[in-house]
Amino acid sequence: MMFTGQCRCAAVTYQLDLPALPPIYACHCQHCQTWSGSAFALHALLPATALQVQGPTTEYAYDMDGQRSTHQLCAHCHTRICNTTTAAPGLQVLRVGTLDNSPALAPVAHIWTSRKQPWLTLPEGMPVWPQSPTPQAFAQALSI
Repeated sequence: MMFTGQCRCAAVTYQLDLPALPPIYACHCQHCQTWSGSAFALHALLPATALQVQGPTTEYAYDMDGQRSTHQLCAHCHTRICNTTTAAPGLQVLRVGTLDNSPALAPVAHIWTSRKQPWLTLPEGMPVWPQSPTPQAFAQALSI
């Protein structure tokens, strides 16, 4: 199945070729809040080869806690499309809000809830972690 998305100014578009969209998770870390200007950011983990990006992009990278995160942004409007991290080799993290059908999607897990805005109430029974979960626990939660 082909899914599509784009940046805010539409200079960068992408196609995602997967049988179904992977599960979505919300990250409440301070970086996601600051960069998005919101209470959290919605992400999906994808195989690195599943995403084909077209258009002018620029890169932003930083190191934190011994890991390197490299972000692809539209060169014009600076919308973040995706990133890779050395913490998850072979995967890309897609910014779900850039998908054309993003209003139809909802998270199945929440991470970094220790930084969650106090006014935000999360659904009961949903997997949550105060920080980053172990890879095993996260994989299990995302396999729902």
